[in-house]
Amino acid sequence: MIIQSVWQKSFGFFRKPVVVEPGEAELTSDAGLLPIRQFDETTGLTEQFAAALTDLRFGPSVVHTMREMARMRIYGILAGYPDQNDHDVLRSDPAFKLIAGRSPQGDDLASQPTLSRFENAIDVKSLRRLQDVFLDQFIASFDVPPTQLTFDIDPFDDPTHGEQQLTFFHGYYGQYQYLPRAITCAENDLVVMLCLLFGTAHPALGAADDLEYLVTRLRAAFPGVRIALRADSGFGVPAMYEICERLEIDFTIGIGMNSTLKKLSDPLLQHAVEQFEASGEPQREFCAFWYRAKSWPAQRWIVVKCEANGQGTNRRAVVTNRPGAFVLPGAAYDAYADRGESENRNKELKCGLLADRLSDERYMANLFRLYMHGAAYNLLARLRHLIADPPPEPENADVPVEALDHKARRQHHNRRRQRDPLGEGQPCTWQTQLIKVAARVTERARRVLVELSGSWPYLETYRQVSEQVLAFSPTVHDSS
Repeated sequence: MIIQSVWQKSFGFFRKPVVVEPGEAELTSDAGLLPIRQFDETTGLTEQFAAALTDLRFGPSVVHTMREMARMRIYGILAGYPDQNDHDVLRSDPAFKLIAGRSPQGDDLASQPTLSRFENAIDVKSLRRLQDVFLDQFIASFDVPPTQLTFDIDPFDDPTHGEQQLTFFHGYYGQYQYLPRAITCAENDLVVMLCLLFGTAHPALGAADDLEYLVTRLRAAFPGVRIALRADSGFGVPAMYEICERLEIDFTIGIGMNSTLKKLSDPLLQHAVEQFEASGEPQREFCAFWYRAKSWPAQRWIVVKCEANGQGTNRRAVVTNRPGAFVLPGAAYDAYADRGESENRNKELKCGLLADRLSDERYMANLFRLYMHGAAYNLLARLRHLIADPPPEPENADVPVEALDHKARRQHHNRRRQRDPLGEGQPCTWQTQLIKVAARVTERARRVLVELSGSWPYLETYRQVSEQVLAFSPTVHDSS
């Protein structure tokens, strides 16, 4: 067991000295990872993740398995430890030992140098298999075959430091960086595909190929499923339009306001301004028309939103082939605006689970790290859906929540977050209300006893999550 250092501090705010010192007792600060590990055991998420990795080691020198090290890193990310260095101490933590399949009193887990070799040894074939693992797990996440799937594709910046392969200075972000890209599903929040682009890459680089592979796999598993794609104007390139049209994908993609679009929407914007000046109430109006850019082989349908309020005017446009956009352009735009939730997925990856800490020197190792962050996120997202407790819809509601206008849907989601903090919780909420709980771990002849503090405010939450996890029995879905 590792003791970081020997020290003692004495505080004088009590009538007796309060002495603080590190000890050798089997204690953990992350006992909330244990119910998550039980859920993982039932669903097989990290088991499948580790099985995709090629292990070129052999012989008696192999002490730490690929599965053990993958779980160390994935659960470390969940608990807020994104770096290999953190595991130089966590390797002695009894909860992490249990998660990795070792006795709390057994040998320590892998050290930082071993984990570094682990990440840098991942080959291209392993990464390709991981892509399929993410798709297989996404398909298996549905109890019944879905009839509609909506995907959002978005990149996020990942600042880098040092001499890392394929990092370049990006003028817009003003930093040396990678550009990770994620495809997420609006129906269950899962990360479906991941890509790590070089620092100055166009966001849409290779996106058409990824989309074609995704759609081919999904339609093989779910014949007849209707697929929709939402993306911002960074993906508004001919290749994306063409792949969506060829694969019969319903798409809504942002498009920059050029002089032609402004001219065609000027009358509506002027009308919105006049209505605002007359009533003092914010105005939000829509128009739609056919438009053909020079690089397009044919016309495409454009929806323009015009706003006028006390802060001024605002115009935004999308190009779409959604059938409803020809009848209700405002509703089609609102459905596109809901892709803001996909940006929350990226925030959870980047900020909540610190996926911007891709600090290995080799590009392939950093792509593997991105996959581990994605696996940690998907494990949390799957558990979040399992324990979710949304508020009931109002009995006097005329329409379901999905059909409410943008403001009403936002109010409903805010009420849900207040009632259901873990079901809607960011990673930091899960860390505060479940993961970060101190416990004493004692291994006995017939059991391992984990003792939590009876005065911990979220003890009841821990009990409820544990009960739901233990009662969970996944539906087997054939993804072949």
